[in-house]
Amino acid sequence: MDELSEIRRRRLALGIPVRELARAVGRSVATISRIERGRIRPSYELAQGLFSYLEAREGVATPDLQARDVMNAQVLTLEASSTLGAAASLMEQKGYSQFPVVDGGKVTGSLSDVALLRALADPRRRRERVRSIQEPAYPQVGEEFPADLLASLLARYPGVLIVERGEIRGIVTKMDLIRGLRLTTLRRRSPPDAPGE
Repeated sequence: MDELSEIRRRRLALGIPVRELARAVGRSVATISRIERGRIRPSYELAQGLFSYLEAREGVATPDLQARDVMNAQVLTLEASSTLGAAASLMEQKGYSQFPVVDGGKVTGSLSDVALLRALADPRRRRERVRSIQEPAYPQVGEEFPADLLASLLARYPGVLIVERGEIRGIVTKMDLIRGLRLTTLRRRSPPDAPGE
């Protein structure tokens, strides 16, 4: 949630009233206030709209980001041959809600907490293998894929795998993309001074 805590700080630094920011993104003042206080979590599209508006007011254009700039290089995978119990333990231990599923080093699908919960609700299925309940694989793109196009993929899938020459290099989730956009904003150079200053 700390990615979103920057919204209030940046809004205040620019002297923007909460009413103006709410109007700019088509939401109520109460909604923006709740987001700034961390009481609700905005959709990816709303978060992107908030950051875009603030960036425009800061007068700095968004750089051309690539998938490699926003990906998480630490990708944990589940083996298709793992038991559902082992998958549940790994999910709990790592605090992740989904994993890519691999079989012999090749991506064969994915497993979400929802699919796992459905299967574990039946005690007879706990010894089943991940391959029996795996879901479709996440889309795969290269490291140079434009980051702004990741948003449309993430609207349909919980993650996007970054793959080069058949090897998984990283994963991008909605929060990875939001974090990447926010950190890039904070790393930007100031606009050049006007001539004669």
